[in-house]
Amino acid sequence: MKAKDRSCKSGIVGVVATLLLCGTAFADDGVDWTNLDEEQQRVLSQFEESWDELEPARQERLATGASRWSEMSDEQRTAAKKRFSAWRDLTDEQRAQIRKGYTEFRKLPKADQQRLRETFQRFRHMSPERRQQLRDRYRNMTPEQRERFRKRLRDRARQRDRVQQRRRMQNDGG
Repeated sequence: MKAKDRSCKSGIVGVVATLLLCGTAFADDGVDWTNLDEEQQRVLSQFEESWDELEPARQERLATGASRWSEMSDEQRTAAKKRFSAWRDLTDEQRAQIRKGYTEFRKLPKADQQRLRETFQRFRHMSPERRQQLRDRYRNMTPEQRERFRKRLRDRARQRDRVQQRRRMQNDGG
């Protein structure tokens, strides 16, 4: 096999594995290799010899990830490869911290999750300079200042939610 093909397959499998970080639990019986479609088998070909030795839940996650990979556009695949590369470059401690944060995020009420997503999107659309200013300002705060700052943000978000709820009620005729 050519080095370029191995590198590409390695990248694909790595990206599929990254996509599986947010996978869900599946049945205990796993997936028989022969039940995978041709595209899934192509994407997962490096697992063919050891497929039956994999945990059933991992087989399910890999099969699901391979399906998702097959449905992605070239642009989405490129973005996924970049995310996987960034993930791979993290230390074990950083990955553990991210997993912990994700678990905590999933425990939040849906409204809080949505509010955090919106805040993250606003942050992403700021200029790099503005983002750095905000990071620096936050890092220079004392723990007490940080707590007051977080409280103000929570209060503002709740106020925004109340205003939006009132508007929805008015628009619904209530």
